[in-house]
Amino acid sequence: MDLGLCFRAGRITGDGADDINTFVIDGFYDVKKRECGWRKIYPTHSITYFGYREGRGIWGTWEIGKSKGGFQIWPLSEGGPPDLRMREVELEAEEIVALPAGPARIGR
Repeated sequence: MDLGLCFRAGRITGDGADDINTFVIDGFYDVKKRECGWRKIYPTHSITYFGYREGRGIWGTWEIGKSKGGFQIWPLSEGGPPDLRMREVELEAEEIVALPAGPARIGR
């Protein structure tokens, strides 16, 4: 996903594109609490995000209908936490081992 965000006077705005479609961002942030939340608005639907600033990135959860999951975003200049790719591989391995036999798993 490519994402451009602007943080100004307690508001988050932005836009981007991913494998679903283009979208706009509208939300808030609180410097003291290190909290933020926004809606990722596609032409057909939106996804709600809530997170916390930690270091140079934001970690949190997303929700669309009854589905939810985790996310992490960080500045392009940071390249992401050095251990992020390894942690994703570890989590995927744990999930695969824990799955019962049956239909194929659909992504997060």
